[in-house]
Amino acid sequence: QVQLVESGGGLVQPGGSLRLSCAASGSIGVIRTMGWYRQAPGKERELVATISNGGNTNYAGSVEGRFTISRDNAKNTIYLQMNSLKPEDTAVYYCNLARWSGSYTWNNYWGQGTQVTVSS
Repeated sequence: QVQLVESGGGLVQPGGSLRLSCAASGSIGVIRTMGWYRQAPGKERELVATISNGGNTNYAGSVEGRFTISRDNAKNTIYLQMNSLKPEDTAVYYCNLARWSGSYTWNNYWGQGTQVTVSS
């Protein structure tokens, strides 16, 4: 019912930049929050940044000031601009959409993930 497709990952040197994209399709709803999460090998998935349908943003402390989340509502797409990348940013980055069902419950959807590797 909801499909999320990420793109933009790759290999970059420390200090470099990448821009991730996530295109949503299907019954994405009106009341929703989208965001980026990441998971490094052997670690739990963690929040990177979120953006609500109203434009409110939230960032993890480790990325604030370096990463910027944005949206294009006309294209149902969110972006993650990543600057000053560090090796510790290496992870699989997942796009998330949380949709208010209208029945007083949230439905969560996940993309397949895109690999970001920061290495010299």
